[in-house]
Amino acid sequence: MNVAVVYIRMRNRVQVNGNQTVRIKDIARIIGPEDEIGMIEEILLLTVKKEDRNIIVIDLAQVIMAIRKVDASIEVETFGPSQTIIEIILTKKKMSFLTFALVWFLLFIGGAMTIMNFHVDVSMGEVHQKIFTIITGKVEEKPLLIQIPYSFGLGIGMILFFNHFFKKRFNEEPSPLEVEMFNYQQDLDRYVTMNENKENVRHLDDR
Repeated sequence: MNVAVVYIRMRNRVQVNGNQTVRIKDIARIIGPEDEIGMIEEILLLTVKKEDRNIIVIDLAQVIMAIRKVDASIEVETFGPSQTIIEIILTKKKMSFLTFALVWFLLFIGGAMTIMNFHVDVSMGEVHQKIFTIITGKVEEKPLLIQIPYSFGLGIGMILFFNHFFKKRFNEEPSPLEVEMFNYQQDLDRYVTMNENKENVRHLDDR
């Protein structure tokens, strides 16, 4: 008797809507004989409920158990992540223009204050005066010839550094902000898989 072998690779994160059914095909990539793949992909794992809140963790062991309930003769080989985080997308109200304008204004003022305080700390005004004196031989209290290009250069440099101008990306290289967000997401996923998955924590009093 030939034993069917299937290979399963869990996805890291999957987004679903409320009250949606989750099948194995939604959270994993399956490789193997076509008949077995079609049957395994349609196996129902769970239905999202309100009490699930916004995060569910599916463990690889749950997937294997679900497969063996349908056909115990299938041999399952796994690779890649051992858990999938299911993120439940809740309906959210659209942000009003007033809220957007207020947040934008606060960020603008905060960024401007940060830059100005930094320039005061490093005596940037005196530096510009000295540079102007070195170039022209004149003493100027407000060397606009230096300060205006410097201000434009500061803004352009920030745009190039973050690799974005509104929605336009200059190249495929991720920006430092995107790298930090990726690292934060990785840490968050590790925390969720360790704390949200009930199979990872067990008390001796549990029965």
